[in-house]
Amino acid sequence: MWYVINCEDYPDTTDLRSSARVEHLDRLQRLKDQGRLLVAGPYPKIDNTNPGGHGFKGSLIIADFNSLQEAETWASEDAYLKIGVYKKIEVNPFKYVLP
Repeated sequence: MWYVINCEDYPDTTDLRSSARVEHLDRLQRLKDQGRLLVAGPYPKIDNTNPGGHGFKGSLIIADFNSLQEAETWASEDAYLKIGVYKKIEVNPFKYVLP
């Protein structure tokens, strides 16, 4: 089943994001390679795909897991959470309909 992983950043974590970005993206790439990643990306703080120094306010991941517990466990091991970028992660089942 698909699960939405919605992550909220602490303020002013742009430098922390940079320091853990490779590890964070490696985990997402593994999901993609397994055909389990629908979409992933950050929420810019401003209306621009490259927010520069404004940074990001969180991230969205939609991925396939066997259970809510598996999705929550996967999310709890994210590099951004471990180093203090993410303040809060919420995981919810998602029924993919379109496109």
